[in-house]
Amino acid sequence: MKIKGLRWWVIGLIALAAVINYIDRQALGVLWPDIAESMFPDMDVDGRKEIYAWITSSFIFFYAGGQALFGKIFDWIGTRIGFAISIGVWSVATALHAFAAGAWTFAIFRSILGLAEAGNWPGAAKGNAEWFPAKERAFAQGLFNSGAAIGGIVAIPLIAFMTIYFSWQMIFIIVGLIGLLWLLPWLFIVKAPPEYHPNISEEEKEYILSGQITKDESGDVSEYNPTTVQLFKHRESWGVVLASAAIDPIWWLFVAWIPLYLNGVYGMDVKTIGIYGWVPYVGAMLGAWFGGLLAQNRIKVGWSINKTRKRVITLGCLIMFPSFFLLIDPAAFASIFNSIFGFLGANMNSPTAAVIIMAIILFGFQTSIGNVQTLPSDMFGKNSVGTLSGFAGMAAKLAVFGFTVLVPWLTKGENYAPAFYVGAGLTAAALFAIWVLIPKVEKVKEIN
Repeated sequence: MKIKGLRWWVIGLIALAAVINYIDRQALGVLWPDIAESMFPDMDVDGRKEIYAWITSSFIFFYAGGQALFGKIFDWIGTRIGFAISIGVWSVATALHAFAAGAWTFAIFRSILGLAEAGNWPGAAKGNAEWFPAKERAFAQGLFNSGAAIGGIVAIPLIAFMTIYFSWQMIFIIVGLIGLLWLLPWLFIVKAPPEYHPNISEEEKEYILSGQITKDESGDVSEYNPTTVQLFKHRESWGVVLASAAIDPIWWLFVAWIPLYLNGVYGMDVKTIGIYGWVPYVGAMLGAWFGGLLAQNRIKVGWSINKTRKRVITLGCLIMFPSFFLLIDPAAFASIFNSIFGFLGANMNSPTAAVIIMAIILFGFQTSIGNVQTLPSDMFGKNSVGTLSGFAGMAAKLAVFGFTVLVPWLTKGENYAPAFYVGAGLTAAALFAIWVLIPKVEKVKEIN
């Protein structure tokens, strides 16, 4: 039996894995106010924040190492088994959180979770390179990235709602089981790459494979798959790595700290966080779709891959940069909004203004990141995509690790302005990497 549009089923399952991924990782942040109060009753807010930062840093440190490890694993054993190993292990690790008895056990289970969840991103990049022609990759990556945003939208209110009926321990077990259920359709549908898949139509196979072929200036087909050592002799590889390291901490600033920001700055409890905390992820979801569709449209009307990637990434960064300064004083933003739209009955408060500005920032982030993540497949052969994506992800998560360690110090007394200044600076660093270290986004030639 031939499955129509099989590549969209594949990317749909990968996007669903990202949804599950973010439900699993967001659970701790949403539940932390309740967990911290019960486990560390004698500590003040800053003390509990430092413990949370340490546990989260453990996750990110192993997540960083897992990016490079799983990048190699996916290149060795393929996307089908690579994803099965990754999501199987991270689902079990999530369920184990239910048995945590203190900071150390949380850190251990969080480290296992980080190591396994790391496979999601190099696996998605490799799956994208295998299953999509070049002109559709940014949109496919945007669909995958929107899964992360949808996970954020779903996770915060879902987990807050679950606290009404379940203990925090049972919540971790439930969300862990969700990932194990995902394995059933994945193993059934994704039997092989498109070249060998028994259920793909000949028309779709030809469309995918012909759209992946690139030619050099002489007209010869080129597919350069350098070794790891050769890979990093190219400045373009360093551009991908440094752009990822600069831009990724912006996402994690909000993923890890939105619940604690709303709790610390506005005094929200878990249920109120569930009302506000999902809003920024709506911006992220829309940005993922927008960035992918914009890139696909520009290529369709004749823009080169180089012009498309660089200009879409730049647009996302230009959206983020001024928004960080607005986030420093959400009350001023709310006041301006109310004065302009007051005749319509507008009455925006500071928490609402804050989450809306966060949504704008994450819109810009996702507009950029989907195109950053397609760069390995734009410049190298399919057998190197997982490796470069993995090393870029590792560098990104090491940068996130350093930023996360600094956040408690940057936000002393619940003043988040210094952290937002750093976020603005990171957008400029990402643009430097894209425009200076990658002279042209095109297939890289082998160094003689």
